[in-house]
This record gives sequence, structure tokens and C-alpha cells, in this order.
Amino acid sequence: MSKSVADKLGKGISPQQFIDGMTKNKEKFLDWSEQFVWTDASDKEYFESLNNRDDLRCLILMADWCGDVVRNIPVVFRALENSGIPIDVLIMEEHLDTMEQFLTMGGRAVPIVIFADTGGAVLGQWGPRPSHVQEAMTAFKLANPDREAADYQEKLAVTRQEMGRRYGEGTGYQSVIVKELRTLLESF
Repeated sequence: MSKSVADKLGKGISPQQFIDGMTKNKEKFLDWSEQFVWTDASDKEYFESLNNRDDLRCLILMADWCGDVVRNIPVVFRALENSGIPIDVLIMEEHLDTMEQFLTMGGRAVPIVIFADTGGAVLGQWGPRPSHVQEAMTAFKLANPDREAADYQEKLAVTRQEMGRRYGEGTGYQSVIVKELRTLLESF
């Protein structure tokens, strides 16, 4: 069965309302946003060309306490800011019904960027992190299915360190997100 977010269109808050309401990580969120630069002019032109389409909507499931939100959503906001695509931010804890439709390997992980048509039919999704970073968590989850195992938290900490290494020190990961979003959008 195909997914629908029809009941959520227009029910979220704006990107600016999300930023204004942040109680955690706001400074770092804004810092990542300020560091954003287009590394490929054709990507910038592509996102601007989306203004010619009025058939797309974007919903983003997220929460200000999440490190992946703090790193990744400034890139999503900046990539989409001149696209003309309306964005509804859905705070995860307030939209658990929607979160349950978009689990990552059976668990809640944010952010999830959802693209839908004007009727709410889901066309595609991105998240919770760039694929090269997510690979580390996927491998961990597959190798460690028992969350109650004695060494689960220790192994999870090692995986999180690896994910941090994959993100890297600078903003290079941001152009990866832009490319992944573009590839997704080009598919519909």
C-alpha cells in the first residue's frame, strides 16, 4: 500500500517557526546553516528550477534534540529555500502517527524528509542522514538486533563515533545531502 500524508499537508509549522521555537541546539543549527555553500552551480540552478513545479510538497519529521537534525536540516532548508516547495515541519513527538509510517529499520529516526504530491501521496523520502553515514548504523543494527545485549550500548557508542567520522570535520557532507535530495527529486 502506498503511503499518504494527505492529513498532514498544511498542518506543520514553517522552517522559521521551527528555528524560532528551538530550545536545544539552536546555535549549532544556525551555525551549520550559515556554513552552507553551493559547491555545484548546477545543483543551485536545479533547486531554483523547481519553482516551475507546483505539484510538490515537503514534510519534515524532526526534533531539535537530535544531532542528525542539527547537522542535516540546515542543508535541507537551504537547498529548498528558493525551490518554491512548501515545507511543513512536523515535530516528531507531536506526530507519532506519521513517524510510525516512516520508521528506519523498525525504529524512530529523524529527520525524515518526505516529498509528496498535492494530494498527499508520498513520492519519496530522504533521511535520517546521508547514505554513507547511515551505512554505519545499518551495519550496526543488522549485527546487533538485541537491544538488551550487555554490550549493545558500548557498540552503539563506537558506531556513533564512526558516523561522526563519516560526517567529517567540515561541511563536505552538505554537498552529499544536496546531491541525494536532487537525485530523489529528479526521480519524480
